[in-house]
Parts: sequence; structure tokens; C-alpha cells
Amino acid sequence: MERWNGWWQEMAKRYYAVAKGKKTGVFTDWPTTQKQVSGFPGARYKSFPTRQEAQAWVNAGGPIQKKPATKANIKAAPQPSTNKQYTVAFWSDGGSRNTGNVPGGHVRTTDPAAWAYLIVTESTRIQYSGSAGEFGATNNRMEIMGLLQGLRRLQALKLNREPILATLDSKYVLSAINDHWLAGWQRRGWQRANNQPLANAELWQQLAAELPAFPHIDFVWTKGHANNSGNVFVDELLNKTMDELIKKAPNQS
Repeated sequence: MERWNGWWQEMAKRYYAVAKGKKTGVFTDWPTTQKQVSGFPGARYKSFPTRQEAQAWVNAGGPIQKKPATKANIKAAPQPSTNKQYTVAFWSDGGSRNTGNVPGGHVRTTDPAAWAYLIVTESTRIQYSGSAGEFGATNNRMEIMGLLQGLRRLQALKLNREPILATLDSKYVLSAINDHWLAGWQRRGWQRANNQPLANAELWQQLAAELPAFPHIDFVWTKGHANNSGNVFVDELLNKTMDELIKKAPNQS
């Protein structure tokens, strides 16, 4: 876990480019970036793995995302056609061993949670996987994190423009993308209907900033922990991560 965590701290470092916001430029952390774009009409922003790429995007006026997210540009993909050829297969998952999984239950600060992803390239059959966890996070938060970190890894591998089939078992995350919930939340300033708070708003904003970099990705659902080998793999991986968390914090209970 220490090796994975150290590697991911390096890989997860992002530079946030704001081409249109309260203040434009390149920022090195999401909270600062969020202040520049939250509530700003037509904000344009995107994350990059290097400062040079982020600055070039700002200098060019934000060429990838010319307007705020709408149904036309936030939609990741329709259901894949049977004759489409994919060069990359992707799975992500998230989980939490918490009391919030029962009616009236709540997530405790000592409940372990984790996310995981798996990437397989068709040409070489090379596998890339990653996982990390924390205490006190909800299942939905980990589902979003698994997808977000997996997309960032795909970008780091320069695979984001390949035809990708992404398989998830979270209907909540899939509906946010395929049913355009993201677009509605963004129009309302990252709030739900009737100005209700949106849980994990900061993660949804980061996900919306990543998706335009994936022009050929299709998202599909699979039943969790059943007979889909990739989904079973990521589920086992995140559960191993939670086991490691518990071992490192034996007093957490």
C-alpha cells in the first residue's frame, strides 16, 4: 500500500487551467480552482497532468471546452453499438463498509472505504490498475473517485482518445453521465433541483472537467460482483485496500 500510495500521490498531481472564471490562470489545487469557477456563468476550466499543458490551454482561450457543459458536450457516449471496435477496456468501482448501507444508517469516521480501477489495452493486453482508500467516505464518493482517478490514469497513458469501453456497476454515476445529470447540476451552480445541496459537488465538477478529453468513450452498466471478470477484479482490489486500511489502523472500529 505504501508503494501504491506514493505512486498515486505523484500521478494524482494535477494542474487546473481556468480560461474563464473569476480569475484565470493555472492553479495547483482544486479548492482554489473551485473558488474561481463556482457560480461564474460560462466558466471554462480543465485539468492537466503538467503545468505546460495547462498554461497552453489557457493561452489558447480554452479550445477544448468552448462553452459550459450542456447535453451536447457533457454526454460521454451513447450505448455502444454491437459492431464498434474498442482498443481499451476500463472498469472502476467504489465501496464502503459502513452503516450507511442500511435504512437510517450513517457513515462513521471509522468506516473504511476505497476505490479501484482496471485498464486493459487490446493490442498488448497490458493491465494497469490502481486503488486507494480512506476512512469515513460514502460508497457514492468512492464510486466517483474510482472513475475520476481511472480517467486521469488513461490521460497519463495517452489513451484518452482511443475507443474505450468503460464498465461500471454504479447506476448513480452512469446516470450522471449518460442521462445528463451533470449538465443540469452545472446549470444550477452545482446544486440539485430546488437548490438542494449536491453531495460530492467538488468531485462532480472535476469529473465534468475531465470528460471532454475522452471523445470515444462508451459507458455501460454491469451487475456488481457477478460474472463480469473486470468488475470482480476491481471489487476484490478495493476490498484488499480496505483490509490494508484496517490493518494499519487497528484501533479503527
